[in-house]
Amino acid sequence: MDAFLAINQQGWDNRTELHLESDFYDLPGFMAGNTSLREIELAELDVAGKHLLHLQCHFGQDTLSWAREGAASVTGLDLSPKAIAAANHIAAELKLDDKASFVCGNVLDARELVQGEFDLVYSSYGVLCWLPDLATWARTIAACLKPGGEFYLAEFHPVKALLDGYDYFYTGQADVEQGGSYTENSREAENTLVSWSHDMGELVSALIRAGLVIESLREYDFSPYNCFENLVEEEPGRYRQRLEGKPIPMVFSIKARKPEC
Repeated sequence: MDAFLAINQQGWDNRTELHLESDFYDLPGFMAGNTSLREIELAELDVAGKHLLHLQCHFGQDTLSWAREGAASVTGLDLSPKAIAAANHIAAELKLDDKASFVCGNVLDARELVQGEFDLVYSSYGVLCWLPDLATWARTIAACLKPGGEFYLAEFHPVKALLDGYDYFYTGQADVEQGGSYTENSREAENTLVSWSHDMGELVSALIRAGLVIESLREYDFSPYNCFENLVEEEPGRYRQRLEGKPIPMVFSIKARKPEC
């Protein structure tokens, strides 16, 4: 597992260099005041006055967007040293470093890497596939939350992964692949990356077994990102794929809360 971790760290270091220059992430627009958050999470979350932990934050655009949305403090954690260095630089440039901090490390070690407990633990879009073990991940989330605190995840639906040729059900087996990235400037940039498939039942069960109470599970027939093949923008900012004319589930969101006692 340490070898897999090292492979993914190198892969995401390489991706970070390309993503910082991509139109997909539009760093100049972000620096000018644009949010990186999408309609799903903006509609479902109120972060005003909350202390937020963002797991697998990449180079911190969503983390800093939540700071702009009124979070009292934001902490981002990511595996890639280059991503964390970029996040710290961006926070300083935006003068948000007084309430934003970033930590480099394995998400499964988050409880040891960050201090304190949080009102909200957040993660989004393309994160679960990099996790070998959802049980440990869910327990880590629960340990990072204050009593009464909330976990929120917006993620690509595992049905989409199935149609793209991956397992739907968790097998425990790693997929080791070489390929590019999802941004327009790096589709041909070859990196080795290691991923795992996770099904919806596994996810929900892991959160419940970690002691969290599921409050909502929503499914969406669109992706807010044009980051897969076979997508059509049927409405502005809503990308769909259809199977025999019917839209497939593209994204889901889940909210879970840590009991007060």
